[in-house]
Amino acid sequence: MNRTMNRTTIRAAMLALFLASLPGADLPVEKRFTNSVGMEFVRLEPGTFLMGNDRALADSVLKVTEGDGKRAVWLPATGDYDERPVHPVRLTRPYYLGVSEVTNEQYERFDPRHVNFRGKFGFSIDPDEAVVFVSWREAKAFCEWLSQKEGLPYRLPTEAEWEYAARAGTPTAFSTGDTLPGVYLQKPDNSWYPAPGRSQGRDNVALLHVGRKPPNPWGLFDMYGNVEEWCEDWYGPYAAGEQTDPVGRAAGDFKVTRGGSHSTFAFYMRSANRMGTLPEDKHWMIGLRVALGEAPAGRPLPAVEPAAYQRNVTQKASDGGAARAEKNRPQFFGPVPYVKIPAGSEGPLFSNHNHDAGIAECPNGDILAIWYTTVTERGRELAMAASRLRRGSDQWEPASPFWDAPDRNDHAPALWFDGKKTLFHFNSLSTAATWGPLAVILRTSTDSGATWSPARLILPEHSIRQQLIPNVIRTRDGAILMTADAGPGGSAGSALLISRDNGQTWGETGGTIAGIHAGCVQLKDGSLLAFGRDQNIGGKMPQSLSSDLGRTWRYSASPWPPISGGQRLVLLRLKEGPILLVSFATEPVTVTDQGGRQRPVRGLFAAVSFDEGRTWPRVRPVSDDGPGREVDTLDARSRFVLNRENAEPRGYMAICQSRDGRIHLISSINYYRFNLKWLETPPPAMGPSR
Repeated sequence: MNRTMNRTTIRAAMLALFLASLPGADLPVEKRFTNSVGMEFVRLEPGTFLMGNDRALADSVLKVTEGDGKRAVWLPATGDYDERPVHPVRLTRPYYLGVSEVTNEQYERFDPRHVNFRGKFGFSIDPDEAVVFVSWREAKAFCEWLSQKEGLPYRLPTEAEWEYAARAGTPTAFSTGDTLPGVYLQKPDNSWYPAPGRSQGRDNVALLHVGRKPPNPWGLFDMYGNVEEWCEDWYGPYAAGEQTDPVGRAAGDFKVTRGGSHSTFAFYMRSANRMGTLPEDKHWMIGLRVALGEAPAGRPLPAVEPAAYQRNVTQKASDGGAARAEKNRPQFFGPVPYVKIPAGSEGPLFSNHNHDAGIAECPNGDILAIWYTTVTERGRELAMAASRLRRGSDQWEPASPFWDAPDRNDHAPALWFDGKKTLFHFNSLSTAATWGPLAVILRTSTDSGATWSPARLILPEHSIRQQLIPNVIRTRDGAILMTADAGPGGSAGSALLISRDNGQTWGETGGTIAGIHAGCVQLKDGSLLAFGRDQNIGGKMPQSLSSDLGRTWRYSASPWPPISGGQRLVLLRLKEGPILLVSFATEPVTVTDQGGRQRPVRGLFAAVSFDEGRTWPRVRPVSDDGPGREVDTLDARSRFVLNRENAEPRGYMAICQSRDGRIHLISSINYYRFNLKWLETPPPAMGPSR
């Protein structure tokens, strides 16, 4: 149990003792009750209901398009996978629930300083609008303050209590039936706001006044939309069978939110729909509704079982001696697929679109790959998947879930091994859909990914310039640098994030690299070299140099052809000293083969510099140089012919070099392995055409 959970448990126990000592701690008995802060509550009697959903949903809930009308939104026909199994729930105690969400005026009685959040990004200005920018821990603190003020057991509702109240005795998608009237929808869209260039500015801002839409049959307002509402429970999969007074999982990364919000489609407002995020997270979509009553007496379900990639992980490290002994012999292996997801999978893994990977060696010598798995890149269903390449194996294991904030777009992962004992998992975290407003989380593992620390927000403000790229380096003075797109558009360039205390705190260097999806290395003189996509210079890929650790940059044309959609380069300082660039030749690049002939190649190529990026004398296609054969590329929806002059045409690259000197490269679907000697060896001379 971590320190935060200990503090929470102790505080809850002290509050329970305090309330038990008060003579006025008995619940009210009237049907409706108004407290001293002006919050009105309605009494809900014990009852039973079916929690979750496996029913077919109405076409009107499923057939929606985004605001620009150009892209269909993917919505599963029977609800999200995490709404199953549907199970009977029995609530044995009466409780009160606020008829409305907590307002600015009410919350500021507890925390007057919160007035400074009114109007942030244009949201929640008036006293009677739902309070937003409140974390789960702050919501809990508000309930504890209210309890001490009034001598009554105020708290957040459990997830089961929330759904019971939202359903109000109905089995349908909403208490209004299988469709939701338009009056409840506030700017329904996959919103990019407030990202410039992708959103419509203040046109995206919704009014959040409470109690102005029709109530549900039990007299509760705004159970659908307006703002999401924090629940008490840790998020986790449902268990089968009847449950009495359930309280969720014993632990996890995410606290449940319910009800959907503005800037959200009706699908995500259904009574059964589940959302969640980190307890520290706060933004303009989440507020709270307060319950009154003794906490349910159910026992929490155990923490979620480890995923497949976390099981049977040996902790014995490898010295890499066998591979190092072969370093003077060219080695190449691949391509083989590392993304292995059964066709037709619709959660928690998705077979449709797997992309944007990160890769790292583990302390035990295994190789771990992570990537996002989704149907649509901007969708709320987007989650992180993982696969492990066990030491000594050439075949990746089937994919398994890695990390997923429910119904949040978990865009842009990065994985990094510090070379000692710690794996770092970084991830961007959206408020909802799209990769416009992103915060950044960090988890660490010291047992080769078998277990992870709880996720924590290292850049908690949801904003641009935080769409991570899996390019993490340690500088000569010990700082950790990580690249990130500076915005969601192709002309944004790349930012550079920095930590000077081994990942505890993070900031930004301030300058902007030319091109998105940038790769960056530190040169021997301490300066930084970066290449990026788009913002081309003279028809070439842009090159950026910084002599002040990323505060300012100088731009010039590189020797390389530009890259575009569906392509991402990588840049790596090899352990032997040279710098390696791997990119795509959308127009031919010239290589010199073993016969001394210069010839063009297309697709994925590698270039090596021995003089800190001034020249790149070794260039070759990333190919097995064998007879032509067809190989899958991104999403396996297209194939290419791999031969001596043609390599993979697109994919988002990620790369690492293990301690044994082997270089591990992945595209959006394929895995390649080679060493420096192979890179230094010219490709074979062309024989007869194939």
